[in-house]
Amino acid sequence: MLRIIDTETCGLQGGIVEIASVDIIDGQIANPMSDLVRPDRPISPQAMAIHGITEAMVADKPWIEEIVPRYLGSRWYVAHNASFDSRVLPDMQGEWICTMRLARRLWPGIKYSNMGLYKSLKLHIDTPAGLHHHRALFDCYITAALLLRIMQESGWSPEQMVTATGRPALLQTLQFGKYRGESFEDIARRDPGYLRWMSNNLKEMSPELRLTLRHWLDA
Repeated sequence: MLRIIDTETCGLQGGIVEIASVDIIDGQIANPMSDLVRPDRPISPQAMAIHGITEAMVADKPWIEEIVPRYLGSRWYVAHNASFDSRVLPDMQGEWICTMRLARRLWPGIKYSNMGLYKSLKLHIDTPAGLHHHRALFDCYITAALLLRIMQESGWSPEQMVTATGRPALLQTLQFGKYRGESFEDIARRDPGYLRWMSNNLKEMSPELRLTLRHWLDA
């Protein structure tokens, strides 16, 4: 069983207002669950505009520590951008799989939001009535469809997906500087000195950027 988890929060720093999950069992989606959560901080106006969950909707709900035990029980938890959900949640006592990281490995050069991938890959799944994108249970179904496609195309086992989640992936295009929007492969061919300069002078860089620079400079 793989349990897909999604949270909605008060903002980028956390404060859960909703949690939901669905399970993948023998290739089928099962056991949908969702709960509104009383947050430990105010909901930011920006977050409220995205998910539509108001202070009044969660004022009398249980705290996340009271709710999360019913979401436990899986060896593997799956989320789109799992580093965020695993950070804002209490310890889930399992291993995390990130569909965003796996998608970057399988389909380079496209948009990596779960809805962007859902549309790009022409996926289809019946989502719960009355919900919308950025409600936790709705997004669980979207991520479930994405996970099923990832498993179909890759053949990866849950253990292999955990391993792949933990490894940084090569970036395809540079997102800043004079070559913004161009592929690392083209830059390495035309101006490898620029990549060397980046490697030697950027004080802070993501593991993905560090790996990508090393890959093309060693090629």
